Amino acid sequence: MILERITEFLDSHKLKYILIQHSPAFTAREVAVAAHIPFRELAKTVVLSVGNEHILAVLPATEMVDLTVIRQALGTPAVHLTNESAFNVLFPDTEVGAMPPFGNLFNMNVIVSQSLTEDEEIAFNAGSHRDLIKMSYEDFERLVQPRVLAFSAPRHARPNLYSAGLS
Repeated sequence: MILERITEFLDSHKLKYILIQHSPAFTAREVAVAAHIPFRELAKTVVLSVGNEHILAVLPATEMVDLTVIRQALGTPAVHLTNESAFNVLFPDTEVGAMPPFGNLFNMNVIVSQSLTEDEEIAFNAGSHRDLIKMSYEDFERLVQPRVLAFSAPRHARPNLYSAGLS
């Protein structure tokens, strides 16, 4: 089970976190309401295909992915959202749309939006639409060692961006 794998991973690194269980929720707003956390603290994980590999993009749920910026930053012409049909293979124990941001558990690189690094704490789905983990951003960064890029913007700022993942 993915939740057990995540908590064992965090415990093995002696990190502090809070596990929040809530009623089933599928959008970021629903998750924030169900878990009683501010919407701005919620991070979403978006799966991107970069050539023949997949990477995880982690950003605030209040923002959208700018694939043009990611293409330029990674120096590749081929970056797109991964089709959900691939998720069962990539994340076998995870509910579709509830991927945790730990690329190290899935042999994937992780990029994090610059705006997310400004938060003291982040909260994110823990593999299901009922489980959420809240932890310090500093611990997350130390554990995952993501590449930080300015690849997201608030939804209202640039209407042509992708709102993949939790809405």
